[in-house]
Amino acid sequence: MPQIYGGHLAAKYMKEVENVEMVFTISGGHIENLLDGLTEYNIRTIDVRHEQAAAMMAHAWSVYKNEPGVCLVTAGPGFTNALTGIANAHLENVPLVVISGRHPLRDDLTGSLQEMNQVDMVKPITKWCATCYEIKRIPEYLSIAFRQATSGRPGPVFLELPPDILFANVDEKLVKIPRRRAHKTNVQPEISELEKAAEIINNAQKPLFLGGSGVGMSDCGEALSAFIEKTGMPFALINYGRGILPDDTPRSVSDGGFTGLSAGLPIADVIVAAGVRFNWLLQSGKLFPKAKVVRIDIDPSEVDRNRAAEAGLVGDAGHVLKQLLPLVEQRDHSEWITKLKNAYTAFMTTELENRQTPSDPIHPVRLVSQIMEVFGDDAYYLSDGGDTSYFGLSGFSSVHRSGVLNPAGGLLGSLGTGIPFAMAAKLANPDKPVIVLNGDGSFGFNSMEFDTAVRHNIPIICVVNNDCAWGMIKHAQEISLGEDRCTCCELGLRHYEKMVEGLGGYGEIVTKDEDIIPALKRAIDSKKPACINVVTDPTVTSPATILFYQSFCEL
Repeated sequence: MPQIYGGHLAAKYMKEVENVEMVFTISGGHIENLLDGLTEYNIRTIDVRHEQAAAMMAHAWSVYKNEPGVCLVTAGPGFTNALTGIANAHLENVPLVVISGRHPLRDDLTGSLQEMNQVDMVKPITKWCATCYEIKRIPEYLSIAFRQATSGRPGPVFLELPPDILFANVDEKLVKIPRRRAHKTNVQPEISELEKAAEIINNAQKPLFLGGSGVGMSDCGEALSAFIEKTGMPFALINYGRGILPDDTPRSVSDGGFTGLSAGLPIADVIVAAGVRFNWLLQSGKLFPKAKVVRIDIDPSEVDRNRAAEAGLVGDAGHVLKQLLPLVEQRDHSEWITKLKNAYTAFMTTELENRQTPSDPIHPVRLVSQIMEVFGDDAYYLSDGGDTSYFGLSGFSSVHRSGVLNPAGGLLGSLGTGIPFAMAAKLANPDKPVIVLNGDGSFGFNSMEFDTAVRHNIPIICVVNNDCAWGMIKHAQEISLGEDRCTCCELGLRHYEKMVEGLGGYGEIVTKDEDIIPALKRAIDSKKPACINVVTDPTVTSPATILFYQSFCEL
């Protein structure tokens, strides 16, 4: 009778049924047999230096590949290290599959190594969590995990596989392998709501379409393009929705970044919001108090959250847009688009000048423009930090889906996401440049992952926007407390590029404007994971800091 280990059975299912290409992990005794199974079934493993990075890389993989990312962690501290990454995926509604070791079942309540109640700890930040107790049911539990992660509103799931079943043998003929079927279902909005939404859109004089991660996960570029073309309205795509239509599309106002949204939303008379939550970044809907709102979301609970919608359309963004298309009228909003762009361009006059003007010390806006000068829009960009995230989102543009991301700027506000996300972006798109703009503070969280990048030959380019401080915190303290009362926010000049060199990558420090582009080109030529440590003006404050400060003033 052919025997198979539990760990090999899990890998076999992931390879043959779920088509898993890559698993992000750190080795551990409790999961050794599953790691061996991944080798047996030719699933590539990327072993990182901290489980937080493993979860974040799997999160990013799901964004760039539009499929569930898989993270494998060992018991105890391996599990607890991954919690920040799991929480981030939970708040971002990303289909992350976390497989975890645990202490042996036979040792329950004996004080065994790394014994803890992991399931109850992770339950609040997952869609589904469970422990598999029987080797024959491993494929069944994995099938449930992948299905739960991707169905309806996506999210992270958690499955414990004890060593008792991973290291055990079973007759392969006795195991039932579930075969995933793509059962196509679609929630349909009421026709009356569709008609009401169309009426609002048809009567709008200053409409604006705002698409978020739900648009990106729907992958509805064709439907969205047809809708925008017919309605003639301007649009902004944020979060994982950015890039579903390229940034250079004529009706896009994404080139205005945060400033464009801040200028456009308050003066619009109709907001069509698809797959985006009205969270703190949108002032929970207070940013557009006079506009009528048409809300499209796969989750019914979001339709009236924080701001009641005049028309609520529950369903997948792409399907809903297709249903709306025959009901909306052909419109020309070119005058409104011009007015909108002029409105935010007026706010951005200084920023636009800074992009073109060499400066000493280097202005962060100028740094971003120089990066764009080298790599253009056929690249993937990420920003990680406080003020740094604003500068990146405002200045970077890309023709690719999720080509410009700020993974640190979501609900969790998790710094340290940039380097793991960049590595996953490069693995998913090996033929394109991947650049992460890191604040010097956020660089510290996962900078050891440059060792991962070197070992696995992942040649990302990290540009450190080094203002020698936790810039957003420092400037907020200066506003609220005074310059002489700033606390725990100074970092000083550190040679992060030497750290990367020591790990086997390429490193260079830049202090002058004219040296930025040559340094970036040398980083490209090195063909190594690279860190260009750019010393920037420590006095510059972004508009995002003002929003951050104001949000706390309201408490």
